[in-house]
Amino acid sequence: MKVAVLPPVRFGVGADPRWMVLYARHAETCGFESLVAIEHPLVVSGYTSRYPYAQSGRMPLADDCAIPDPIELLSFVAAATTTLGLATGVLVLPAHHPVVLAKRLATLDVLSGGRLRTCVGVGWMREELEACGAEFASRGRRADEAIDAMRLLWSDCSPEGASFAGEFVRFDHAHSYPKPLRPGGVPIHVGGHSPASMRRAARRADGWQPLGVGGDDLRRAIEDVRRQVADHGRNGERFEITISAPASSITERTIEKTSAMGVDRLVATAMEPAIDDALDELSALADRIGLRAR
Repeated sequence: MKVAVLPPVRFGVGADPRWMVLYARHAETCGFESLVAIEHPLVVSGYTSRYPYAQSGRMPLADDCAIPDPIELLSFVAAATTTLGLATGVLVLPAHHPVVLAKRLATLDVLSGGRLRTCVGVGWMREELEACGAEFASRGRRADEAIDAMRLLWSDCSPEGASFAGEFVRFDHAHSYPKPLRPGGVPIHVGGHSPASMRRAARRADGWQPLGVGGDDLRRAIEDVRRQVADHGRNGERFEITISAPASSITERTIEKTSAMGVDRLVATAMEPAIDDALDELSALADRIGLRAR
C-alpha cells in the first residue's frame, strides 16, 4: 500500500514556503510515497453550483483561501526534495489548454526525475470553468480530448511530428519536448464519483480516485471499474485505485482493510495547521502504520 499526504489546504499553508519545505522534507524522511496538491484556478463568491461531496453543497474552503497553482507548488516541492512523489489531486482539466498543460507537466516530470503523477477531473463549479473559457456542458468531452492529446504529444513521433484533430484541440506536425521520463508519459488518474468518471478512467487513464464514495458502495465501484478496464483489454495490474482518509483515522487496520478491497494508494488528509503539530502528525501516522520500519 502506498501512502501519500495532503497538507491541510483550508488553512492556506500551500502558500507558505517555509511550511511547505519543512512539511515535504519530513514527509520524505518518514517514508510517505508522495505529496498531493489540489487545484482551483479561482473561486467565484456566491457560486450556485453544488459541491457534490458535502450535504450542504458548499466546499469546505473559504472563498479567499490561498490555493497555489499545483504545478508551480509541486515544482517548488520537487526542488526541496529528492525522492518524494509529486501528485495533483484533483487538477481541473477543462480549465487548461492541453497543449500548454502537456508541456508544463512533462517539464516538471523531467526536472523532478520522473516523480510526477497527475489526478484530473472535469470540475464541478460552473462559474469557475466559464471564467477559464470552458463551457460547462462540454467539460467531459474536453477532458477526454485533453487526455488523448497530451498522451500523443508525450509519445515518440515521426520526424513529421504529431497531428490531432478533435472538437476542441487541433494541431498538425507538432513537436513537444522534453518528453516525460516514463514510457506512456506522466501517469494520469481520474478523480470523481460518477459513472462517467469511472468510464473515463477505465478507457483512458492509469487509475481512478473515487471521491465521496465509501463502504460497500466503494467496494462495488472498485470491482466495477476494474471490470471495465478488463473489458477494454487493458492491463488491470497497472491500473491503480487511490482513496483518501483523515490522517488521524488511519491505522494498520485501515491499510489492511482497504488493501483487501483492491486499493493501491491511500491519501492521508492532514488537519494540523501549525507546522510543529503538522510534523508530529506525520511522524505519528508513519509510526502507527509502521511506515518508517519498512
